[in-house]
Amino acid sequence: MKRRDVFLALPAAAVKSSAANSAVSVGLIGAGNRGSYIAKAAAAHPNARIAAVCDIFEAKIEPAKKSIGAVDAKAYTDYRKLLESNVDAIIIATPVFLHAEHFEAAVKAGKHIYIEKPAASDVAGVKRIMRAADAADRKFNISFGFQRRYGQVYGKAKQALDSGAIGKIRWAQVEFIKSDNPRRRRSDPAPRTMEEKIRNWGDWRELSGDLIVENNIHVIDVMNWFIGARPLRAHGAGGRVIPGYGDMRDHGTVSFEYPDNVQGTLQGMTVAPPFFRSVVEQFHGEKGVIEVSETHWRHYRGKEDTVYEKAPRNPSADSLPAFIQRIAEGKPENTGVRGCESTLTAIMGRMAMDKMRPVTWEEVWNSEA
Repeated sequence: MKRRDVFLALPAAAVKSSAANSAVSVGLIGAGNRGSYIAKAAAAHPNARIAAVCDIFEAKIEPAKKSIGAVDAKAYTDYRKLLESNVDAIIIATPVFLHAEHFEAAVKAGKHIYIEKPAASDVAGVKRIMRAADAADRKFNISFGFQRRYGQVYGKAKQALDSGAIGKIRWAQVEFIKSDNPRRRRSDPAPRTMEEKIRNWGDWRELSGDLIVENNIHVIDVMNWFIGARPLRAHGAGGRVIPGYGDMRDHGTVSFEYPDNVQGTLQGMTVAPPFFRSVVEQFHGEKGVIEVSETHWRHYRGKEDTVYEKAPRNPSADSLPAFIQRIAEGKPENTGVRGCESTLTAIMGRMAMDKMRPVTWEEVWNSEA
């Protein structure tokens, strides 16, 4: 009998026992909303088990365990203690400014790693992650939270592009337009302690990297992926039009110049009305246009000739199970360099807005931004 046939022929109790014994045990570092969400997506895989949850704010741990459906998971407030445990894999969903520290430690502990984007909030942090990822044993998976790379419609759109469906890309336009977080505290006073600031880390540039690095990076990564390169230079402008808590930009536009004279434009903002959201990537070629997003992909083949396909689910529902599946099958990938390159591309855009002049890749690499 084939292995699959043997598995199907086993009694249900034996199958359940076998799955439990071979399950990939996962530890979560960072029990906020995003960490809980992606850990739950990982736990949906039949070969995964959330075995531990860690957060410096102890009050977050039990609600996270309940949300994930892992009430028996061990609780930690020190990530180093979690890394000393026998979990197979780590999900890092901590504030961006802590990513490099946590990533380095997870690599040294010999764990498979799924780290949320971006790599870091500054160039020094990105370089730390690059070095650690490069030093990691290639038997371990290192995956970044650029979930679009695992989405079904993105795979189909990229395949069409690679087949020559639109010819050579001339111009890319990506946008991440949405409303502000309705829970943002407009009139709250500035934080008095670092703990207060960390609790609201997404409102502060030094902790998150700014809007373009923490949020817009999703569509930037797709632009790099589909073009197949990192940009040579960028220039842009942005700022803030809605006053309130924190110092994050709420809008920005950046033009990127890629090799072979390919142009790319990013529009990212949080000033839209609450009912409006547009997150999409378009690639224009000599023969047509490919458009893709979390909800669909579309191929404009002619004036009245368009192919459209709706996404079956959010790409996050694919990226975490894909991570677990690679571990279970012993088919590792190390995406450290490309995740860091996308982060540096976002930092390049931030620098271009800060300096209000063109900024090159070399300038970004040699900076301390």
